[in-house]
Amino acid sequence: MAIWQIPGYPTAALIGLVAAGLALAGCGAPSSDPAPQDPGANQQPAFAWPASLPVFGDGFPAAGAACRRIGESPETVNFLDDSASLVGCPSADEAARLGGTILKTVDGVVLVSVPNSPQPIPGDGDGQGDAKVAGTDYDATAQLRCAGYRGMKATMCDAGVKRNQEDGQTLVFIDWPDGVNSRMLIFDRAGKILTANTNEADGSSKFEVLGKREGDTTVVTIGPERYEVPDVFIRGD
Repeated sequence: MAIWQIPGYPTAALIGLVAAGLALAGCGAPSSDPAPQDPGANQQPAFAWPASLPVFGDGFPAAGAACRRIGESPETVNFLDDSASLVGCPSADEAARLGGTILKTVDGVVLVSVPNSPQPIPGDGDGQGDAKVAGTDYDATAQLRCAGYRGMKATMCDAGVKRNQEDGQTLVFIDWPDGVNSRMLIFDRAGKILTANTNEADGSSKFEVLGKREGDTTVVTIGPERYEVPDVFIRGD
């Protein structure tokens, strides 16, 4: 670029003025750097579970999963089954991946019945002997019918069993759907209920632990609480 000489004006000063003008012109050019992104802009809102479906647990089949176990309500009472878990999923694709039977859609939630034991579990009367359930110290796990803990309605509770303790007893641990409280039932070597871990804190210690037979199931009651424990879960093979 040619710099025209202005009489009486130093050449060096003219060069400085031209350079400053070019710098100012560049200030309006668009930046090539991308604009900063809001880290939460692409996050999906949490799924809102409807009040019509009592959900419990922190994910199914594992913690953090999108699907959740579903308890008893007018919408689900006809779908509860001792041999399967009633599960709700936010989408049909997530429900299909569970490999169960799709039942219906309620308020945007796809209900699916997932068999508790699609394959024989050692220690559940399959002739394979007792073996620990992976990741636990239980001989077997299942969902059992339960009701009445602190006024809770009849539902299905997760349960685990420890058979053949040193004294010949069998311990059945039942977790309530609130994810906090549980009850331990103690059976003798013949499968008869002996007692439970009642306590004063929840008021259960004032009740007698009773058991009665209904077919091949022992029904244990502790005041308003009720638990249905099949023989095969207590005795295994």
